[in-house]
Amino acid sequence: MNKKTNNNTKGFTLLELLVVIAVAAVLVTIVAFGLTGARESARDSRRRADLESIRGALEFYRSDCGRYPASITFGSPLVGTGTPARCSSSNTYLRIIPTDPGTGRTYLYSVNGSGTTYELCASLESGGTTASCGGNSTCGSGTCNYRVLSP
Repeated sequence: MNKKTNNNTKGFTLLELLVVIAVAAVLVTIVAFGLTGARESARDSRRRADLESIRGALEFYRSDCGRYPASITFGSPLVGTGTPARCSSSNTYLRIIPTDPGTGRTYLYSVNGSGTTYELCASLESGGTTASCGGNSTCGSGTCNYRVLSP
């Protein structure tokens, strides 16, 4: 009697598996680089929105206090000083002054001596022209390249 062996094994060859792994690696690399740009763009949008939020609070502060604050502390609230009376220390103009969403970068605030004008600066990851904020063009580990001025 003749015995026939059936070699119809199911599965993938080593070559097929290597091709699939290589294609997956290429796709993962493409997606990773694409998301990096999106994250940078999102952080830059957040920086612009933060500075506009601070700008609004500073305008309310000036309306009550008659001048812009001499300094602000990022990560802390913006409250009145008590002088004049309408600039009460119980007035909260911004619950928390935002900090830069990136690593190593900071926002800068500079006001002139009379408190009539100010500059707010940030370091965008997308680049741009250098901005000097109160004579300083370094926003942490990045160069200040986005500036908001008092109206």
